[in-house]
Amino acid sequence: MNSFLDAWRHKPTHRRVWSMAAPMILSNISVPLVALVDSAVIGHLPHAHQLGAAAVGGSLYTLLVWAMGFLRMGSTGFAAQAAGREDGGALRQVLLQGLLLAFGLALVLGVMAVPFTGLALGLMQPSVELDALAREYFHTRLFGLPAALASYALVGWFLGTQNARAPLAILLTTNLINLVLDLWFVLGLDWGVAGAARASVVAEWSGALLGLALTRRALRRHPGHLDPTRLMRWHNWRPLLAVNRDIFIRTLALELVFFLITVQGTRLGDATVAANALLLNGLLLTAHALDGLAHAVEALCGHAIGARDRLTLRRSLIVAGAWSLLASLCFALFFMVGGGLFIDLQSDIPAVRDVAHRFLPYLAVLPMVAVWSYLLDGLFIGATRAREMRNAMLIAVLLSLPVGWALQPLGNHGLWLAFLCFMLIRGLSLGAMGWRLGKRDAWFGAVC
Repeated sequence: MNSFLDAWRHKPTHRRVWSMAAPMILSNISVPLVALVDSAVIGHLPHAHQLGAAAVGGSLYTLLVWAMGFLRMGSTGFAAQAAGREDGGALRQVLLQGLLLAFGLALVLGVMAVPFTGLALGLMQPSVELDALAREYFHTRLFGLPAALASYALVGWFLGTQNARAPLAILLTTNLINLVLDLWFVLGLDWGVAGAARASVVAEWSGALLGLALTRRALRRHPGHLDPTRLMRWHNWRPLLAVNRDIFIRTLALELVFFLITVQGTRLGDATVAANALLLNGLLLTAHALDGLAHAVEALCGHAIGARDRLTLRRSLIVAGAWSLLASLCFALFFMVGGGLFIDLQSDIPAVRDVAHRFLPYLAVLPMVAVWSYLLDGLFIGATRAREMRNAMLIAVLLSLPVGWALQPLGNHGLWLAFLCFMLIRGLSLGAMGWRLGKRDAWFGAVC
């Protein structure tokens, strides 16, 4: 208890945490705010299947992009440890490797995406109108895939160098352009659901190009040289690819959960899938805000590990963890008190509103259940302990699937109860992995 209080009273750690977290919270919140604008704009079009198509098409695209989240997370851990060692050459290597992986994977996924669309929509069994619009939305978004993946690598690299302003600039530029073009294309030009997709493509490329321009200034602060021959040697790729492989498996398992939510919601009707999309926007808002503090944990803990500074490692985790808990309480209260207004601002379709209001209490519970997994993910990413993250996620999915199957007769109530169960098991699994590592590893022993 005394060590916790000593860490909490250390004002320089608070300043370091918030110097990283505040810009990332602002930029992260802009991501679900754009999704909220998409829902609000399309939700005021006349038909529920239009909002449902944007939700389904967006979920399919998000499944592809978020499955590549290792491009950000892997870059952050390695860049943070290289910065802690003051190794400018390694920083340049991590940056270039991340960008090369991003563009290569975008090409592969672009080829695989079209048959994937047919398979996924076949499983969902949507209405004919929703199916056609969802395909158009998803296929349009694919043109922005290379830029989206490159932005992942860039944001992760900037975070690892403890530069939170560049990710803020990238994400705010992307999402503000998306917001403005969304309103113009959907309402001004009357392009409907396709207009929202086109706005996102233009915005994604704008953000990626800005990020590339900002790397030049960032590299000046970390002098060093990259030996091009290092990129030709397999052993220089192996650590990054091993971490990325495990994070990919972990992310794919997480996205499977969200995909199953969309599939089951679609089977329950257009109004239900649209209402669940509105509620999940609330989860995205919470997750992206709390991830700002998790990003601070990634960068500060990774830097401390690279510098072999155990005290800073412990202080950073305690201070960021306490602030994460307070923030989750605030979000829970917000959804309890203002959740109805949050739903009504997104859509004026009576059937969708009725369903969303009925299931709003589940959204109010989620922040307190989910906060632990976000925080512990940050620690594991900074330490480049991706294998343990992967194992914890697989345990959570495997234990939650039977629960979801058993709760199917409860309809959408069962779906949300199973999701809460998954988030709880996910946090507990990560905590158990951290405790086990603390028994064997001096660095985890310092914080667990």
